Amino acid sequence: MESERDDGRSPSQLRPLSCARNVLHRSHGSASWSQGDTKVLAAVYGPKAGTKKNENPEKACIEVIWKPKTGQIGKQEKEFEMILKRTLQSICILTLNPNTTTSIIIQVVNDDGALLVCAINAACAALIDAGIPLKHLAVAICCCLAEGGYVILDPTKLEEQKMRGFAYLVFPNSIVSVLPKGSSHVEG
Repeated sequence: MESERDDGRSPSQLRPLSCARNVLHRSHGSASWSQGDTKVLAAVYGPKAGTKKNENPEKACIEVIWKPKTGQIGKQEKEFEMILKRTLQSICILTLNPNTTTSIIIQVVNDDGALLVCAINAACAALIDAGIPLKHLAVAICCCLAEGGYVILDPTKLEEQKMRGFAYLVFPNSIVSVLPKGSSHVEG
């Protein structure tokens, strides 16, 4: 088992965490979340009247919009949007505001690893800030299987590139997403 990583952390040590709510003044709720040098902003707008086409009018609709730091949204960001949408749908009480849409916009400020984890945590904090009714809070973490066969928590971008596989865990609702190295398919 490897005892120390390039940044001096043990395999089970997280990078410093930081969360701030109410950081954007034109949204209904907002939060910033950072883990080390990875930082994400989340903004919540809604609930607004009307759901999107083909949605259940007896439940609220959750919409997730992912905004990369630069450039256009790609395949991985689309997958992150879908995972985040499913995660948020599982924690929000969707029957309290039927026939409404709540939009969550994720803005990537910097990506130095565990980006999806930061986005889930930021979105949950922004929903709380907006007063959206939740069944429970969600907390996310990423762990990776290193080439040497050991597991590390909260990888940096450089560490992610060297890993054999990833697992994104969201508690308490036990959503587990596994991403083998070289694959872009995510199970949620």
